[in-house]
Amino acid sequence: MDMQEAADRADGILDAVLKHITPEVQWAHAPTTTGSCDVSRMRVVMTVISAERRGSFLGLVDRFWRKSGYRIKMVNKDVDFPAIYAQTEDGFGVSLTIGGEGQAFFEVDSPCVRESEVAASGTRANGPGYEGVYPLPRPNVRSPFWSVGS
Repeated sequence: MDMQEAADRADGILDAVLKHITPEVQWAHAPTTTGSCDVSRMRVVMTVISAERRGSFLGLVDRFWRKSGYRIKMVNKDVDFPAIYAQTEDGFGVSLTIGGEGQAFFEVDSPCVRESEVAASGTRANGPGYEGVYPLPRPNVRSPFWSVGS
């Protein structure tokens, strides 16, 4: 597998988990990063995940990843900044972290692969793309479900 194939695999992992979340959340791409032999893709959730809904959000993702055969490596139960870290059967690291103002970050890191060029993700964000904007803004989309209470 080369870096582009790893990036495509990471996109597939991210696509799957985001499609599983209901009600849907709005997200944008963060920049792709490459190392000497690895690649990382990140998606930033632009929907506010309220403190009251964070447990439900993390639980939904945790159950999906377990059902998908991922090994849960660590769960951070911090009240303000919880996180889940997992690994796929083929060695990709997967994480969900909650940051400031309830912003969720999904990241997939590849194992070491052959060096190659890496194109931008072919998956379109389901809201504003924020191309060329980094850092991305804080979450700015309100959901009748995910943002309740915030």
